[in-house]
Amino acid sequence: MTPITILFLITLTVVWKTFVVVPQRQATVQERLGKFAGVLEPGFHFLIPFVDRIRYRHEMREQVLDVPSQICITKDNIQVEVDGLVYLRVIDARRASYGIGNYRVASINLCQTTMRSEVGKLELGQIFSEREQLNTNIVREVDKASDPWGIKVLRYEIKNITPSAQVVHTLEKQMEAERSKRAEVTLATAEKESTIKLSEGERQADINLSQGERQRRINLAQGRAREIELLSEATAYSIRRVAEAIGKPGGSDAVKMQIVEQFIDELGGILGDANVSVVPAELANIQGVFEGITRTSSVIGGRR
Repeated sequence: MTPITILFLITLTVVWKTFVVVPQRQATVQERLGKFAGVLEPGFHFLIPFVDRIRYRHEMREQVLDVPSQICITKDNIQVEVDGLVYLRVIDARRASYGIGNYRVASINLCQTTMRSEVGKLELGQIFSEREQLNTNIVREVDKASDPWGIKVLRYEIKNITPSAQVVHTLEKQMEAERSKRAEVTLATAEKESTIKLSEGERQADINLSQGERQRRINLAQGRAREIELLSEATAYSIRRVAEAIGKPGGSDAVKMQIVEQFIDELGGILGDANVSVVPAELANIQGVFEGITRTSSVIGGRR
């Protein structure tokens, strides 16, 4: 290797150590002779060769860390396997560099311990129903503990809550019993409502029938009353006409003659239907005799 080549390599190394470009999404920690010298913002920076160096680089965007699943014991002594996701961001590059060795691993471990503690305060049913509150409690506790590390915990999300197989089997039986109970209650309620509806229908039908029967009787009574009224009016009218006819000359004789004719007709009918003769049958012809007498009287009266 020639001296020129060696000199070129040395110059290239010095230039490489002298200039640094920090990307927009990073924060770079500068050290001078092993001591903290500052945080380089995104852009182009000049370093003193062999004196300054870039010691740490931090991602300033929001980061998502996967919290591995672990076994937790609930308040009612049930084992559940829980995992989640934690969202955090570096807000102080210096404290993130010197306050903790590895803030990512520390944050994951802190989330696990906090999650075990919070799950132990709740029963199994509360873990599912108060999931949002559980996430909020974990974020609050982890953010408080990680403040010296220069990071900000934004949120925590529980991904899965998995009870043991035995617990799942027990829960399935409990849910099946609960469904059967609800089904029986529903059927009983439906039967009760059906009985009530039927009784109300029968009651209304009886009311309608009674009202219809009442109206029918009223209509019949009104019809009979009207019939009697008309008959009485017709009878009164006929009686008045008969009375008027009787009051005229010859009316009395006509009435007597009408009575005699009616008597003879009734007597002839009785004698014709009777098996025993009470009087001679020839008496049924008396009507002819009276008719002859009537005609004879009329002729005599005309001659006079």
